[in-house]
Amino acid sequence: MSSLIRHITVDCADPYVLATFWAGALGGSLADDDFPGDPEAVVTTATAALLFVRSDERKTVKNRVHLDLQPQDRTRNEEVERLLSLGATLQGDHRRPDGSGWVTLLDPEGNEFCVERGAEELAADRRGC
Repeated sequence: MSSLIRHITVDCADPYVLATFWAGALGGSLADDDFPGDPEAVVTTATAALLFVRSDERKTVKNRVHLDLQPQDRTRNEEVERLLSLGATLQGDHRRPDGSGWVTLLDPEGNEFCVERGAEELAADRRGC
């Protein structure tokens, strides 16, 4: 039998604040025993669990691993706007005139993540709409 990924772990300065952002971004929830000031916080979503762990080391270079998000019930552009309103910042806009491409955002602690085209946008492309 093979192993399963239990958590994707992120070192950060403030686990509760970053977990709150990601819970909002992913439609997830924090564990019942996570509170401000805790040394770690867990976000559970329908497809993954993210563990945020306090670290005194600051992020200094580009992430070697990042998350790619695909909106399920809205367009890529709508999702980018929603994430910006939650506290993300724009790092790079790689959208192309034909609608392909992605947007790179930073979470509140500067970790990169990408927003790809939404599921409905991709399905429409496959249908030739």
